[in-house]
Amino acid sequence: MNHLRKPWVLVLTFLWIGAFAQAPPVTIPSTGFAGLDKYRASRIAIYANDYGELARYREANAALKPPAPNENRVVFFGSITDIWKLDQSFPGKPYLNRGIGGQTTSQMLVRFRQDVINLRPQAVLVLAGTNDIAGNTGPISNADIEANFASLAELARAHNIRFIFASLLPVHNYTPKAQEFFAERPRERILALNAWIRQYSSANHLVYLDYFDAMVDSQGMLKRELADDGLHPNQAGFAIMAPLAQKAIEQALKAKPAL
Repeated sequence: MNHLRKPWVLVLTFLWIGAFAQAPPVTIPSTGFAGLDKYRASRIAIYANDYGELARYREANAALKPPAPNENRVVFFGSITDIWKLDQSFPGKPYLNRGIGGQTTSQMLVRFRQDVINLRPQAVLVLAGTNDIAGNTGPISNADIEANFASLAELARAHNIRFIFASLLPVHNYTPKAQEFFAERPRERILALNAWIRQYSSANHLVYLDYFDAMVDSQGMLKRELADDGLHPNQAGFAIMAPLAQKAIEQALKAKPAL
C-alpha cells in the first residue's frame, strides 16, 4: 500500500472527484429554432436513459396475445402515427399503433425488434423521416436517413414481414404555429427522400404508399385544411390517409413475404 504514503495521490484523487461534482449541466447546441431547442432540451433524460423509448410499449406488448390463425396483424410504425386513432379509421381491423411522436429513424431502429418483429405482424407500415430532417436527435444527412430506412426494410424482410414504405408528408406555413415546423423541414430534402423511397421500394418489390401527392397543394405545401400546425394531420388529414393506407395494406398482404 505504498501509494498511501504519497499525499499527492490523495490530492489528485480529491481534485478528480471535485471536477466531476462541479461539472456543469449538459447542454445541447442550439439548432437556431427556439421551439426545437426547447424540445431537445426536454428530451435529455430520454436520450440518456432510454434512447429508443422502449418503455413506451413494453407493457402493452407483454399483454398482447399472439396473432390468431389467419389474422392479418399490421403494425403502424412512425412518429405521426402516434396521434392516429386507428380504431376509428380502421374499425375492426387488427392494426396496432406503435408510433411515438417526435422520434427519428435512429430511435425507431432501436425498438424495431420489440415493437414490430416480436409482435409477429403480417406487415408493417412505416411513416418516418420528417423528424430526422428537423434534427430532433441531432443533424443527420439524407444518406444516413436512407441507410436507416434500408435497415428497417431489411430487418422486416429477414423476419418475413411485408414492408409498406410511406412517403414523407408535405408541410405548410399557413398558420403562425406552422412557421417553425415548416422552416425546419426544407422541401427539397422531403422531395429527395421521397424520390429515394419510391426508387428503393420499386427496386426491392415493396409497396410504396404515396401520401405526399394526395395531400400537397398547388404551392407544393401540405393543404391548409389538413393540418392546423402545418405538420401533424388533423381529422381531415387522416381521412385522406386512411383509404390510401388500407389499399397499400391489401396490396402488401396479397404478395408473398420476400425471403
